[in-house]
Amino acid sequence: MQKKKPAQRTLARQLAEHHGRLSWNDVPEAGRQAMKRLLLDYLGVAIAGSQTESGVIARTYAGLQGKGPEATLIGGRARVPVAAASFANAISCHSIELDDIDVLALFHFSPPVFSPALAVAESVGANGKALIAALAAGCEVMERVSTAANNDLRNRAFHTTPTCGVFGATVAAGKLMKLTADQMTSAFGLAGAQASGLMEMYGPSMQKRFNPGPAARNGVVAASMARLGFTGADTIFEGERGFLHAFAGRDEAATLVRGLGRPYALEIEFKPYSCARPIHNAIDCALEIRRAHAPALARIRSIVVRRHPDWSEYHRNPAPRTYHEAQVSLPYSVAIALLEGNALLDQYTDRKLANAAVRRLMGLTRIETDPKLPRGVSCHTTITMASGEAYVSQVDFPKGSVQNPMSDDELSAKFESLSVPVVGRTRAARIADTVAAIEKCPDVGQLMRLTMGRAG
Repeated sequence: MQKKKPAQRTLARQLAEHHGRLSWNDVPEAGRQAMKRLLLDYLGVAIAGSQTESGVIARTYAGLQGKGPEATLIGGRARVPVAAASFANAISCHSIELDDIDVLALFHFSPPVFSPALAVAESVGANGKALIAALAAGCEVMERVSTAANNDLRNRAFHTTPTCGVFGATVAAGKLMKLTADQMTSAFGLAGAQASGLMEMYGPSMQKRFNPGPAARNGVVAASMARLGFTGADTIFEGERGFLHAFAGRDEAATLVRGLGRPYALEIEFKPYSCARPIHNAIDCALEIRRAHAPALARIRSIVVRRHPDWSEYHRNPAPRTYHEAQVSLPYSVAIALLEGNALLDQYTDRKLANAAVRRLMGLTRIETDPKLPRGVSCHTTITMASGEAYVSQVDFPKGSVQNPMSDDELSAKFESLSVPVVGRTRAARIADTVAAIEKCPDVGQLMRLTMGRAG
């Protein structure tokens, strides 16, 4: 009689078993440092984002979900249920267009993964080593799912950050809740049932800021329900009606678990400018021309920006109505960079949209598609003067990319500029010191309480 072959483990089961047992000791030193850099960046961005209109609304909503000692609302004065804190903090982190970036799909790791991980860690009294392991596991799972689904997922109008981020949120929260492999497998199924997020988010509204909030919250819900015994579909990734078929129209099962068990190198990029990442190359071009040639802005005749087909049809708005629209407008970003020499929070305000010089430069900007450019985000800019003289710049790797990274000092300066106005210089320094030695932190709650806004 022929022996029956054991059933093949599903993708969710393989991920649950591997990432469930991942510990601080399993995370390579490079991975630990990457998580520390990203944690500092996340906290600075979320602290500043918590003070924006969308951040304030999200914090107000979270406060209405009930008071409690579970988790801190970053930039506020309240502690609320874990799911509510995860939701609001994710929105805060995504509210100023300065959160991190991945290389393939240009999604954001930290809003959907770090928000629930920190909230759960605070609620259970986890230490810094457990936090880093959870963050590393969450980021890896999120990137694996994205790699298996993109670019088809994005081209079908789904937003990668929330759709793939809910799985990263789930594993990060589940690890800190100490789920078993069976529970984590079910949690992945429950996460898939909640995966959502559309690219119909550009415009004058706050829609884009909202997207990572449900993913962060839903990861907590999935892990919490699984811990209570609620079972989920273990074929959520590769099933006939599972995530990959539904969101990408294909089955890339092998991609999802390729190299599982080997050290995983995350490629994380950081933003120096307060706008959508594919616009950064154009800003770098504008700033390079500004530094090298100091063109008289009133004498500019035309600005031609050539972009790769991957992103050429995005960010074309020539007349944004609000700063939300401006942050996803290439013509505005190029114009303000030429005018003020930067593209940070101060450059994206409703007041500056009415500036006559900005409006003139936006009107002179034309975007063309160039398939010969080497990378999806590559940008070639030509500024032609009234005299006929032309200034040219091409940027393939924007500032903050893996190939053109922000230094530790630059990241620290970014953190300080974002956090000090909200929490004060003393507490900002304590946050930075705690993150730098997070493995020595006995209780993540100590770190989170430093992120509360000042009274008064």
